[in-house]
Amino acid sequence: MSNTETGAAALRCGALVEGDRPPGAARVDVLSAREVPLGGPRAMRVRRTLPQRSRSLIGAWCFADHYGPHEVAALGGMNMPPHPHTGLQTVSWLFSGEIEHRDTLGTHALIRPGEMNLMTGGHGIAHSEVSTPDTTVIHGVQLWVALPEEHRGAARDFQHYVPEPARVDGAEIRVFLGSLAGRASPVRGFTPLLGAEIVVEPHRTLTLPVDAAFEHGLLVDRGDVRLLDTVLRPAELGYVPRGADVLTVANETDAPARLVLLGGPPFGEEIVMWWNFVGRSHDDIVRAREDWEASTDRFGVIGDHPGGRLPAPALPNAVLTPRRNPPTR
Repeated sequence: MSNTETGAAALRCGALVEGDRPPGAARVDVLSAREVPLGGPRAMRVRRTLPQRSRSLIGAWCFADHYGPHEVAALGGMNMPPHPHTGLQTVSWLFSGEIEHRDTLGTHALIRPGEMNLMTGGHGIAHSEVSTPDTTVIHGVQLWVALPEEHRGAARDFQHYVPEPARVDGAEIRVFLGSLAGRASPVRGFTPLLGAEIVVEPHRTLTLPVDAAFEHGLLVDRGDVRLLDTVLRPAELGYVPRGADVLTVANETDAPARLVLLGGPPFGEEIVMWWNFVGRSHDDIVRAREDWEASTDRFGVIGDHPGGRLPAPALPNAVLTPRRNPPTR
């Protein structure tokens, strides 16, 4: 998936103000999504909660797009031509529909609901994503993970995993990265991470022991839920800083709520992220863009795609600077 926007989103804080917060109670910051085009102004539109000015990363998670449900017949499906990535891993997770993935590692795979595809593009990789002809509704999330300095030149890789659901406290949990609720994913990463889909039944409260060394983000796909003391609405992401060893999620509505939980220890490195590239400096980005536009072997080649490759946008007339999170509380 390709990053094509430059805007910012809003932040609202949890229900409790600092002076009223019980000792030891975790704060929840609510990150609101902004709508951006996927691949160009006429393309499918998505809701983006990471990155934004108020928060660039949650653990090593540096990008979160949430899209659909889109009726393909009315709005069109996904059609992302070959485009490049550096310094990151992409995590694809669907709620409905089917997407065909091709990359310059030679992978040809399908992305289906409940099945995770993770692609590593350290030094450089390119891929395309196209919804299949039988898809009538497309709905899911696209997530990126920043690679740490020692691994940001990692070789191309692709992993596929189908997590077994766990039933806990009136909820169904599918852990696609890390461990939670007695389930552990075997998928290899370069930093400690947590990624899971959670469906909470109506009028049930889920209590989840979590790693207190992690910060967490809860993205709401469907339903209003209460994370700790804060209500989250669809398309919002609730951020909980490290220190919380239990998260409570209450679905107070009459329908199931669907969520995506992300987590990891604070990343601790500044990154420069522009378009589809993650680097550490302006020069890193310039070099990656030049390599893509020159069709060097850094990113490899995908077979014929209608319309050809996605060209890189023009660089801004300014030096790209690192993204910084607020100070750790």
